[in-house]
Amino acid sequence: MSTHVRELFDLAGKTALITGGSRGLGLQIAEALGEAGAKVMLTSRKASDLEESAGHLKEQGVEAIWIAADASQPSEIVRVAQDAIARMGHVDILVNNAGATWGAAAEDHPLEAWDKVMNLNVRSIFLMSQAIGKHSMIPRRQGKIINVASIAGLAGNSADMAMVAYNTSKAAVVNFTRTLAGEWGKYNINVNALAPGMFPSRMTKGTIDRIGAQNLAGHAPLLRIGDDDDLKGATLLFASRAGKHITGQVLPIDGGVSAIIAA
Repeated sequence: MSTHVRELFDLAGKTALITGGSRGLGLQIAEALGEAGAKVMLTSRKASDLEESAGHLKEQGVEAIWIAADASQPSEIVRVAQDAIARMGHVDILVNNAGATWGAAAEDHPLEAWDKVMNLNVRSIFLMSQAIGKHSMIPRRQGKIINVASIAGLAGNSADMAMVAYNTSKAAVVNFTRTLAGEWGKYNINVNALAPGMFPSRMTKGTIDRIGAQNLAGHAPLLRIGDDDDLKGATLLFASRAGKHITGQVLPIDGGVSAIIAA
């Protein structure tokens, strides 16, 4: 007998840890999970941002807690994982969203900037998945991991974008997602990735200011950039029982840009 669709998407009783959850795409994802019934724990570097965002979620009726930490530091990842398990009992859903970018021509790209992007965008995802997987998901033989990649990881950019480290890191997230899905399927852990296109955020503000939102929207078949709702549906699909037979997949949420990216 089939399950009612509303029940498939219901996250009541579930727990979620969202890195980079205090603003932008991470906060939108936290809203989606919380609105569907999950208890959410946010983490990012700044306590003030976290406190404000948790307050915002609570006003929406979402049970939200937080911990300030720097996800680029391995010891901080261990601390977050331990705290999340201690305070919530276990982690059903892990969203690896924390990330950074750096704009520089490849020939002049500083090594320290390369390492900053790779440590946060790639290494932290591996370490957080490892910590939560080993100590919460694998023992319980269940879990959902959602990695936030980008359509920048699906192809290169034109020369004016100068994002070699960011694009490389997001391509790594794409194949990390596929590889971990293959390895951890035997534990009933689903691993998938969201690949957003252009969304307004602090990270994209410089690009939007320089190129213009309308010009960027013009590259998408839907003639728009992302808004405050556009990640919610895909997030719930990957986080809920509705997506129990989906793993190792990367879903572009980009208004169709990636469908014509070679055009």
